[in-house]
Amino acid sequence: MTFLNARVRGFRVLEIGALSVLLCLVVGVYLTKTGAGHERTEIARVEQEIVAERARIRLLQAEVAHLESPERLERLAVQHLGLAPVAATRETAVETLPQVARGENPATARPGAPR
Repeated sequence: MTFLNARVRGFRVLEIGALSVLLCLVVGVYLTKTGAGHERTEIARVEQEIVAERARIRLLQAEVAHLESPERLERLAVQHLGLAPVAATRETAVETLPQVARGENPATARPGAPR
């Protein structure tokens, strides 16, 4: 009589061993399936957070676009700082920039005067 054919309370040792392995596999599959369910729930929660964050990003980008709009900035500059657009008489040509840098008024400078 071999060890595997030995009987314990009417069952062979081989049958008890196989039943034990089967029970371990069933418990392992159950625990794995439960863990996967928790992971699916966590993934769904993270995906919802991503969607919410993307919506918030779009909202913030729209707010930045509004805050940086040139019309709004010009209106605030005039209203709070008393600034105004540059008059056409204040513009200068590239050739007269050295005179402006020296503090001379290019409109009153004599043509042909030494620099």
